[in-house]
Amino acid sequence: MNFHGTEVRQKALTLLRDGARNADVARKLNVPVGTIGHWKHLDRAQRGECPGRTPPPCPRCDLSLNSQSYAYLLGLYLGDGYIVQNRSMRSPSLSITCDETHPGLMDECEKAMRSVFPENSVCRVRRKGCRELKLYSMHLWCLFPQHGPGKKHERSIALLPWQQAIVDAHPWEFIRGLIHSDGCRITNWTTRLVAGERKRYEYPRYFFSNKSDDIRRLFTDTLDKVGVEWTTLARGSDPFNISIARKASVALMDTHVGPKH
Repeated sequence: MNFHGTEVRQKALTLLRDGARNADVARKLNVPVGTIGHWKHLDRAQRGECPGRTPPPCPRCDLSLNSQSYAYLLGLYLGDGYIVQNRSMRSPSLSITCDETHPGLMDECEKAMRSVFPENSVCRVRRKGCRELKLYSMHLWCLFPQHGPGKKHERSIALLPWQQAIVDAHPWEFIRGLIHSDGCRITNWTTRLVAGERKRYEYPRYFFSNKSDDIRRLFTDTLDKVGVEWTTLARGSDPFNISIARKASVALMDTHVGPKH
């Protein structure tokens, strides 16, 4: 086996960097062409010039993040989203669960995903009675630092300053995301005496239900900032439900959020 010293290798790399072909360098230096190719590959790897697919840039760190779409997607994630990565996956995946009865919501979710992650593809995975909108990205940890082991309501959930700044700039998009994930618009009814006759009276109402005290607080703090009045309704002894029933507040919600579709 022939041993090619450092001097020969350096001559080969100099020729290769000047644009010489592998075969020409091999003949000139009497070195097997496979060895020349190996040296070239190692040299390019050390200089970060290896050919092949490069990872997409981070939407927040390397690109201009679409903050309006992110505020909506953050609300969806805190409600019905999760991130997972197992040993068989090269990158983590973000999944947002959407009920099949709301195809418009699926379209809005996919649009937000594509806006926030313009370099990544989005797919819809069929589940029983719902679809998972899913994408894979190595930058999910950066965009959703609330991810962690266990269920969301069993750990602390707080926004980082840069996330809070986005929510402050786009509060209605954040509220829409939370309502579209864990909320609803319903029609309540009651009866009233009108001229001595009891008549049925209907009125619209918004609900948001989530077991996490922190997520409910993020929701109600944002409602306060946009002037929406709310109350807490207990489910048994647990205050899981946030109700919006006052006429002016429902009108605001109808203008900026609306029912699922």
